[in-house]
Amino acid sequence: MAKSSPSQRKTSGRVMHEFKHGELKSGKGGKGGKVKSRKQAIAIAMHESGTSKYDSSSEKKKSRAKSKRKESKGETYQQAKEGKSHVGARGRRESSRGMGGKNATRTTRRGSSGARSRTNAAHKRKSSSSRKRKAS
Repeated sequence: MAKSSPSQRKTSGRVMHEFKHGELKSGKGGKGGKVKSRKQAIAIAMHESGTSKYDSSSEKKKSRAKSKRKESKGETYQQAKEGKSHVGARGRRESSRGMGGKNATRTTRRGSSGARSRTNAAHKRKSSSSRKRKAS
């Protein structure tokens, strides 16, 4: 079996977290009820992360994109119950397997102070100073 990517492991970890906390539901829109079987939870996790060998490559791509959309919008059961807008270690190392790595040394993209955040800060300073000039 091929090694799954960090984002796939993160999605699998999120689904198993939902299962352990009784938040994982089966069927379309969760109408199938709560998942009680660990094997079924693993099957759902593999389907959502796109690592299942029983899905075709197009099905994997489709289900992966769907779960990414859910995670980014904050529509997963875990996010709804725990009040989180994003899944993952925010600004900390992605150390656990569920969060994307064995013992990762890099911080998450949202937490890193990259070039994008520096340009945003410069833009904010510039726009605030122009507002002050207009007011006076």
